[in-house]
This record gives sequence, C-alpha cells and structure tokens, in this order.
Amino acid sequence: MTMRRFLLLFFSIFILISSCNPKLSTGLRKKDLTKDVEMITDKGTMIIRLSDSTPLHRDNFLKLAKKGFFDSVIFHRVIKDFMIQAGDPTSKHAKAGVQLGEADAGYTIPAEFHSTLLHYKGVIAAARTGDDVNPKKASSGSQFYIVEGKKYSDQKLDTIEIRMHKKFLPEQREAYKTIGGTPWLDGNYTVFGEIVRGLSVIDSIAVVQTDSSDRPLTDIRILKTKLVKRSNK
Repeated sequence: MTMRRFLLLFFSIFILISSCNPKLSTGLRKKDLTKDVEMITDKGTMIIRLSDSTPLHRDNFLKLAKKGFFDSVIFHRVIKDFMIQAGDPTSKHAKAGVQLGEADAGYTIPAEFHSTLLHYKGVIAAARTGDDVNPKKASSGSQFYIVEGKKYSDQKLDTIEIRMHKKFLPEQREAYKTIGGTPWLDGNYTVFGEIVRGLSVIDSIAVVQTDSSDRPLTDIRILKTKLVKRSNK
C-alpha cells in the first residue's frame, strides 16, 4: 500500500469514528454521556453515575472530570453524619488551616430539581450560595458534596414533613429509614448522581478530624477523575 492510500484510509476511518461519536457543544463526545466517573481519592476509589434527569449538571460534571479540573482538589468541608464537600480549585495548593470554599469554576448552573432524586446516602449534589443572594437556587459550577447523612425514624420524618410542607412517598420514607441521608435538603439543592461503587469511601472520609471550619486536619485529596465505561451497579 502506498503512503497516499494509507493516509486516505486512515482519514476515512477517523471520519467514520468521529461521525459515530460526534463532538458536542460542551466539548464532550456523544458517548461520554453514557460513561461513569471514576474518582480516585486518598481514601479509596468511588464510581459516580450521573443522572440523565439533570442534563446540565451531568454534562458539566463530565466536562470538568474529563479535563482534570478536580485532580488534586481536597475535600475542604467534612461533617460526620452529614456530607463531604469538594470542588474549590484554590484548595489544590492551599496552606494548612486556610478556610476554603469561596472559589469555584466561575459560573453557575440553573437548578434541576427532580422528584425522584432525593438526598439519600451516597448521592452527589451541587453546592450553592444561600437563598438571600441566590433565590433561584442556582448551583455552583464546580463545588459538589456527597451525602453521608444518617438514618431517620418515622417520628423525625414526620417533623421534617411538617417543617418542609411536603409528604414523603412510602418508598422514600423507607429509604431514609434504612439507607439514610439528609431529607431536609430535598428540593433545595440539585442532586445529579450517585455513588454506585465505593460507598465505604464516604464513611472513611467523614470520620477524619477537622478544624473549626470543618476542614480536615490532614488533607484528603481527589487524586484523579476520569471517564470510564459503565459498570454494572
């Protein structure tokens, strides 16, 4: 085969592959939307599955993970029986004891609340600024938290229902009783995925010692995130 024919064949194959997996306006490829995110941390590896019901958050998180935005950021806010939070890019090189959490990717994402995406243990949700400056509850472009939470009794859930003026479905109530979570955050912060493997990593991070700003005394870092083929849940 001549070099000219080889190059023609190569570019034909390249064009065929690209047409089957086109590049989207977000910079992602079409097949990226069906991938999980592998998050490797100092405490172990988690596999995150993002929800198709929250496409804006899904695509944004995939984009950031793919380009390595989260690599080397730390979990700058950790509260046992509540959640672990990361996504502040300034945390990559922050000195010990410095309070973090003010920086993100520099943009917000419109809220994408969904009735089936609640704050059960193991879900990933978007952090945001408070209602006083953010009445539409728009999400941070990069800061996120993963719920640890705790299990709730029927009595506690009754109280939450009264306070939030809502009613849990039977299956939702059962999940908060057996799996646990943070039900009082439902409808206030966008849940956009869940941990499908490595749930114990959350517990390992949540129990570390922290300072008065809830920052771990010893940094716990996200070493790397990458897109991986979906595993069976």
